[in-house]
Amino acid sequence: MPIWSDHPRALGLAMGVALDALVADPRAGHPVALFGRAASRVEEFLYGDARPNGVVHVLLCVGGAAGIGVAAERVAHPAGRAALTAVATWAVLGGTTLAREGAYLAGALEAGDLDRARARLPHLCGRDPSGLEAAEMARATVESLAENTSDAVVAPLFWGAVAGVPGLLAYRAINTLDAMVGHRSARYERFGWAAARLDDLANYVPARLTGLLAAVAGPDPRRALAVLARDGHRHPSPNAGRCEAAFAGALDVTLGGTNVYGGRTEHRPVMGDGPAPEVRDIRRAVRLTRAVGLAAAAIAVVAAWRLRR
Repeated sequence: MPIWSDHPRALGLAMGVALDALVADPRAGHPVALFGRAASRVEEFLYGDARPNGVVHVLLCVGGAAGIGVAAERVAHPAGRAALTAVATWAVLGGTTLAREGAYLAGALEAGDLDRARARLPHLCGRDPSGLEAAEMARATVESLAENTSDAVVAPLFWGAVAGVPGLLAYRAINTLDAMVGHRSARYERFGWAAARLDDLANYVPARLTGLLAAVAGPDPRRALAVLARDGHRHPSPNAGRCEAAFAGALDVTLGGTNVYGGRTEHRPVMGDGPAPEVRDIRRAVRLTRAVGLAAAAIAVVAAWRLRR
């Protein structure tokens, strides 16, 4: 009996991870971008400076994405479900692109080309790069790699293993809405509340799994786990701190400090015991991101297999 007859979800996740490694994200027409444009249209219709408006926005957008996933999983033939799971996994994963962005910034900074690095940093995070020197660029890159390893890799795989195509699509919808409206600003302080809180909930388990995998994948797991336990809760985000603390311990660097986002300054607590990140630490962070992604993929496939049984 073909493998997809009994385990279409596990097979689809494995094929989707392979597709992401081979194809990565397209330069135009990405499904997530298409969702973002649709969500913006819904926002234009529903926007109001109140939490209930934001709740309805989230329900419509996330519910629509999950509904598409449910309809897709009703395809009768298991081979079709495996193929749809593979395509959905590829569409929501960002591990290959994340590692490439980190490697690009490492190359630019190693070449001493700050202008090229500053122009590229917004592809990775929302930090204002205009006044950042090489050391701060390195810290921004390592911190962004740590946080996005959960958001772009571990969390989608976790929800794909637990809930299949609906889980994959719903998670990416939640995470995209958080990036669009979940940040604190005069416009989204209340309207974006629901998106931000739902993203916190969806990432609660994946962020902690990311922290554990990053700590274990480093050269000194005991040290990394100690930093994770001591510093992971100090970050203002209930999830990002677990990832950044684990990366700080695994790479033996110190993360945190003052960050500027579009004119808004935030002071983040320091995590880790080592020196501040240097340019050479970016490639080490990229390798750690890839290692965590491979481990998460293996766990997701095995978990989907076992859940089916």
